[in-house]
Amino acid sequence: MAQVIIPLDVPSLDEAMGLVDSLGEATDCYKVGLELFTSAGPAAVQALKERDKRVFLDLKLHDIPNTVARAVGRARDLEVDLLTLHATGGRRMMEAAAEAAGDDLTLLGVTVLTSMTSSDVEDSWGRVVDSLEEEVVRLARLARESGVGGVVASVREAAPIRSALGGDLVVVTPGIRLAGDDAHDQARVSTPAEAVAAGADYLVIGRSITQAPDPAEALRRVYEEMAGASPVGTA
Repeated sequence: MAQVIIPLDVPSLDEAMGLVDSLGEATDCYKVGLELFTSAGPAAVQALKERDKRVFLDLKLHDIPNTVARAVGRARDLEVDLLTLHATGGRRMMEAAAEAAGDDLTLLGVTVLTSMTSSDVEDSWGRVVDSLEEEVVRLARLARESGVGGVVASVREAAPIRSALGGDLVVVTPGIRLAGDDAHDQARVSTPAEAVAAGADYLVIGRSITQAPDPAEALRRVYEEMAGASPVGTA
């Protein structure tokens, strides 16, 4: 069954661990992103590991191959479980990262950010984008060919990735909202049930849980919705 990742998108370690402790055993995987890692550094990862939690280190690495490989090596030393890098960094960068990661952590190639539309991508890449889905699948294929174990994509592209590349890639889907919740800065959002049906392995669910009046109750609702969905090809 797909698993939930809770983002710790807060400015301090105390605030982050307060949320983790409030949820207790309800979930065991948390995302440490740029804000918290810039604030607390490796201490954020260590605090989660001390609580026997899995860590998704979401730094979206994108640099020359040697620099990225060395950063992956440090993340490996921290014993993180999942680590992101931009698939647009290219084959050589991802190959170097994969070699540095070995079998100790799963690298995730970020395809197209869920905040971006086709127009945004055209502005950034300087060419016409006929299909955002095709671009995402193309980058996912490049990541797999480069030895990267998974990808980050919106739910809308998860099923096409599965169809084109099979089930050997880990697929992580951000931009998940409970029905009726605000999309905020995301352009491509979906519900937990839609993510499960599309074949996602991990659902990154932030504001619908972390900003709810009762985060534990919101997480319970998420699990309930996920349990009622069937992954693509199994219904």
